[in-house]
Amino acid sequence: MRLDYELDGGAGYRTRLGLIVLHVDETVEPEFHRLIDHDGVAVYCTRIRSGTEATADSLQDMAARIPEAARMLPPASPMDVVGYACTSGATLIGPDAVAGSIRDARPTDHPGHFGESGVTDPLTALKAACHALGVHRPAFVSPYIAEVSSAVRNALEADGLSLSTVGSFEQSEEHTVARIRPASMLEAILRVGRAAACDGVIVSCTNARTLDVLAHAEAELERPVISSNQALAWHMLRLAGIRDHGHGAGSLFSV
Repeated sequence: MRLDYELDGGAGYRTRLGLIVLHVDETVEPEFHRLIDHDGVAVYCTRIRSGTEATADSLQDMAARIPEAARMLPPASPMDVVGYACTSGATLIGPDAVAGSIRDARPTDHPGHFGESGVTDPLTALKAACHALGVHRPAFVSPYIAEVSSAVRNALEADGLSLSTVGSFEQSEEHTVARIRPASMLEAILRVGRAAACDGVIVSCTNARTLDVLAHAEAELERPVISSNQALAWHMLRLAGIRDHGHGAGSLFSV
């Protein structure tokens, strides 16, 4: 027998978000599922081949692979916002170059939303989050080796931020970064946040597990703590016109 059916707007009837994830990243997707848990908001992920170590060369090598990854997002469901989920990669490739590659690869996406503001990345999102929260002199936590950490720091400072204290785990292996315990992340955030006068803390890297400690760190420091995944999820939602609060996401989702 032939069965009858009706159509609706699908899982993303409010908005559809596309996320380009490094194939070695083990953290951003689980944290996004917790941060963006709203009816009618769908997150579609695609993977991009990336190096097992985060070095300047391996991160820049991803530039040529961004268009292919973007095209692997569902073609029948135009994306309202697409995020490239790599803080250091976006820094070294350049946010404008990342956005241009994604727009060129998906020219048929929703023209009302996927225009000049419909693409973002963690670096761009971190800057936007600092501006939204009034953070001007943040402390900075990074898992990266010096050449990568310095590039992210310089990009943040070029946007007018003044980094008061910088701390790094000095790791290049993504496998290791994804396994740094949240308790160690909390200790690092508190240490740099207390080392010198600051008005917030930035925690860089989408592979760093921060979601379980953000609220605790903010309560201890009495100032905002902003992570790459938290900022990216927040920025994508806001660009899509969604004002819902995140779940366990700290003070950022209140703005």
